[in-house]
Amino acid sequence: MNALIADSGSTKTHWALVGEDGEVENFSTSGINPVHMSVEEIRAIVASLNLGRDSAKMGVSFYGAGCAQPFSKKVEEALKGEFPDADVFVGSDMLGAARALFGNGEGIACILGTGSNSCLYDGREIVNNIPPLGYILGDEGSGAVLGRMFFNAMFKGFLPEGIRETYLKEEQLTYADVIDRVYRQPQANRFLASTSHFISRHLNVPELRALVEENFRGFFLRNVLRYGRRDVPVGFVGSIAWVYRDILESVASEFKINIAKIVQSPIELLVKQ
Repeated sequence: MNALIADSGSTKTHWALVGEDGEVENFSTSGINPVHMSVEEIRAIVASLNLGRDSAKMGVSFYGAGCAQPFSKKVEEALKGEFPDADVFVGSDMLGAARALFGNGEGIACILGTGSNSCLYDGREIVNNIPPLGYILGDEGSGAVLGRMFFNAMFKGFLPEGIRETYLKEEQLTYADVIDRVYRQPQANRFLASTSHFISRHLNVPELRALVEENFRGFFLRNVLRYGRRDVPVGFVGSIAWVYRDILESVASEFKINIAKIVQSPIELLVKQ
């Protein structure tokens, strides 16, 4: 039987269609988050894969942001609408990350992307989860929080003078545009996280590198260390962890934490499970 596996964040969904011969086809769509999306919106994204009804009789495993109860029911309904005969499983992106990183082993799994999250995993299920709280109340280490820190430092004068002008020119934005995108437009978290593209290109600026370091320190202090389990490995998935992996490992060493694994996306590892 064919298998369709998905790993979804708020920004992008990675899909892998595994054939009976083991061949893998990879796809990507926009992100799916049932907290903010309707069943119809989710189903439209699934339909864009154009897999057809011939693929209906297969196993579907979907791991996504916001896919805790009761919101996971919306994703399940959308998937079954497209694949009515499929065996559908919907779990959180956190569970997907843990299974990808550690398989049947124990560990602390972490996600650093647009948002952030972490959990203590026993080799089968999540046994403890420090609540991430979202980018307003939490999400330390995430792209959204890095963006929030960046704008705060930039507009309050804590960055070199030329950074503000360079950023606004490169992104074709004004101060008013930034305020509008953050406070009045939808998906402010994605906009905030988009600043990472600029920051990663200018890491030679010490003040920008310091922002990334400060963001990661907050993640370790308020999340990883709270599990009190220095005896288990720590692993990371997500674009922010991957892009800034050297800085992440450096900050981890400050807390005497050795990172076992950093991967950009868990989809390849999930395919192998």
